[in-house]
Amino acid sequence: MNPDILHELEIIRDEEKDILNGNRKIEKSIYTKNKEFVVDSKLMLEKGKLIDIRPHTRFLSFPKHKHNFIEIIYMCEGVTTHIIDDNYEVILKQGDLLFLNQNSYHEILPAGIHDIAINFIVLPEFFDVAFRMLEDENVLRDFLIGSLKKTTSLATFMHFRVSDVLPIQNLVENMVWSLLYKQPNSRQMNQTTMGLLFLQLLNHTEKIELNHVNQYERKLVFAILRDIEENYKNASLSELSKELNQPIYYLSKLIKQNTGHNYKELLQIKRLNQAIYLLTTTRLPVADIIVAIGYDNASYFHRVFRNRYGVTPKEYRDTKEININ
Repeated sequence: MNPDILHELEIIRDEEKDILNGNRKIEKSIYTKNKEFVVDSKLMLEKGKLIDIRPHTRFLSFPKHKHNFIEIIYMCEGVTTHIIDDNYEVILKQGDLLFLNQNSYHEILPAGIHDIAINFIVLPEFFDVAFRMLEDENVLRDFLIGSLKKTTSLATFMHFRVSDVLPIQNLVENMVWSLLYKQPNSRQMNQTTMGLLFLQLLNHTEKIELNHVNQYERKLVFAILRDIEENYKNASLSELSKELNQPIYYLSKLIKQNTGHNYKELLQIKRLNQAIYLLTTTRLPVADIIVAIGYDNASYFHRVFRNRYGVTPKEYRDTKEININ
């Protein structure tokens, strides 16, 4: 990270000075007005803001709490240890990201002077622009969004070990710089940057750690979703079951439990989405598009396309302006 930013973040603030002077309790009134320790976005954000940053308070354990916002923690330097939902210990190292949804219980063990973490305080509506930048129907994207909103059974937090992914590091640093120095037009820029960050994170789902008792199940689910995204033309659950050395019925059960769709539905969503992309960005004949996305039965493709979009592929293309670079 830029040395000037690190220097700014290392400055000992008033709250930390009180701790070093002998105050051995976090002053909860800074964070909430309620008896239950729920960190309140109204106290953390200026009125009208959707996102801001706050350096993590060092030198003392930050007690168990929740937030009424989405929190993203970025480890700028050093290490911090987090206890989530009383059961999961997450050790954040330099360059790591930790996403916490609004239902997570969170505790942080004491950090030293050179353990610099940034807390992004984010209201859910901030993500609207970012999510619109992503593919309309991307099963990996939907899974990550579900984790933030706690609509998936697999996760209340996501830990990304991405210190070696330079584009991700650059995007996070851009947001830190923009918010720290109050850059003009920062909301629009940061919403776009968050979208780019999610696009990069979708390329590195193998680096995600989730709170799930059976981490092997998590890996299987991601393997299935990645295969659909990357190999949609020839994807086959029977072939995947051989590669993963797991029975088809077990993989089918995992898919349904964790996405709400069966394998055939997920594959069809991806193929149709790719068809829409090719219809609106190329002049390929519909017959060639059908082959390109993995269908060998043109009549079946036309039927499922009309069932989903209410028009034929040609009619859909005619209503859209083709955007060819």
